[in-house]
Amino acid sequence: MKHFSYVGKKLFNLCSVSACFLKSALCLVACRCYAFILLEVNSFWIHLCYFVSLFFLGFWSLKALKPRTPFRPRDLDLFFTSVSAATVSSMSTVEMEVFSNSQLIILTFLMFLGGEVFTSMVGLQFRKSQLKMILWNASSSAKIEPMAPVSSFDQVNDEPSPGIVVVTSPGFENLESAANTQYDRSLDADVSIKYNAIKFLGFVVLGYLLVVHVLGITLLSLYMTLVSSARNVLKNKGLNMMTFSVFTIVSTFGSCGFVPTNENIVVFRKNSGLLLILIPQALLGDTLFPSCLRFSVWFLGKFFKRKESNYLLTKTRKVGYFHLLPARHSLMLLFTVFGFILIEMIMFFAMEWDSMALGGMNPYQKIIGVFFQTVNSRHAGETIVDLSAISPAILVLFVFMMYLPPYTSFLPRGDVKPPPKLHKKKGNGRKLVDYLLFSPVSYLFIFTMLICVTERQKMKEDPLNFSLFNIVIEVVSAYGNVGFSTGYSCERRLNPNGNICNAKSYGFSGAWSDGGKMILILVMFYGRLKKFSTKGGKAWIVM
Repeated sequence: MKHFSYVGKKLFNLCSVSACFLKSALCLVACRCYAFILLEVNSFWIHLCYFVSLFFLGFWSLKALKPRTPFRPRDLDLFFTSVSAATVSSMSTVEMEVFSNSQLIILTFLMFLGGEVFTSMVGLQFRKSQLKMILWNASSSAKIEPMAPVSSFDQVNDEPSPGIVVVTSPGFENLESAANTQYDRSLDADVSIKYNAIKFLGFVVLGYLLVVHVLGITLLSLYMTLVSSARNVLKNKGLNMMTFSVFTIVSTFGSCGFVPTNENIVVFRKNSGLLLILIPQALLGDTLFPSCLRFSVWFLGKFFKRKESNYLLTKTRKVGYFHLLPARHSLMLLFTVFGFILIEMIMFFAMEWDSMALGGMNPYQKIIGVFFQTVNSRHAGETIVDLSAISPAILVLFVFMMYLPPYTSFLPRGDVKPPPKLHKKKGNGRKLVDYLLFSPVSYLFIFTMLICVTERQKMKEDPLNFSLFNIVIEVVSAYGNVGFSTGYSCERRLNPNGNICNAKSYGFSGAWSDGGKMILILVMFYGRLKKFSTKGGKAWIVM
């Protein structure tokens, strides 16, 4: 018995040692992989893996939960909805009121996790980890490597400082070593202040995200509680008020455009107070985010972290955060955004003031409604009108606004530097890929042509609904991650042929074939990552 007990203890000790060794090995491998991802993997591939994982996670979650109605959407439509929410595109092939309260919560998480502000905050954490690893490697090297002899270059007098050995041997070796050491010190100091600045910026973005969301949800919930007309809409549709408030604010701030109602905001178009609550959310989370972020950094720097704040405000290109623009660029962005809104409002009033699209609204409601509509044409995607009922001239203007990147600004001077690059080029391979990339317009042309191929039969049988113009609107809206759609109308069919047409309140793509929907999924995905291909097409020279 003693022999077996002794053997058992030895085996137990051996298993414990093996388990500890295996755990240490796994931790080492995980640390190595994490370091490789931080320092070597291109930002594009990180974004790609992140969004693909989000797509499938959202799809499986939506499929596992039961809808609110007996109708159960197909798997392709659920995956389409997951991609649309995660890419903040709000393109729909299923009516929103089909989804249960639990499914709406899943969509809320997808919109929040896929929003540009949140993903940029995650990118800041990666950048902070990179700098932390660089500082750690530098400190480890300093501890392991012997101290090189240096001269007291940083001293005002000629006396050596404590702990510094002054070497007076002839030659240039000591001078070169001292210069290298001084350079390493300044480099470490620069990395250290950059690390602290990015850490501070991460807290600013997180606070910005939370404050705007909490304030928006509070105001919208209060409005829905106090205003009976808005509250009755939710009651008649069987929607939870808190779910509606959180869902709508997250969607609006993230520039998604999804609303839990089938009619989007059309059903609330006379509730001007609700529109006034949503308008700042759409601006603060999208086109005005860089200007508001810079103001937040400046304002908070007045009270604490003054050194880090000054670094962020004066060395924006060195920071490398895409959304932190220089002072002049931020100011001109502010004027450009409101200039575009003013132009759109003037044209909308001139063309649609007495039209059926704004019928039943008083002048005040029309002004607020048009203001809301024009703000949403820049990537937010919520609407108070049926887009198929407004004039083609306004739709062409909307297409142009949807195509423009959110931070498009008018800068009169030609010496303004472009924003920081989002990826680093390595060797000729990277340059070759850049040469092979097409411009965004070329990709839109290719996607539109492919959709026309997949929907060619419907374009012959139903030319008013499946017109080239409507397809272009849908493609550009998906590329811009906006969500505007002309929808599908049974009244526009020229040849019913006795087929029963059920009017549905979803986007035009809901009537497309499976092939067309798959192509539009690629368009939404490409549009969400379009910032990585803005330099495409430079190899083409049009004479």
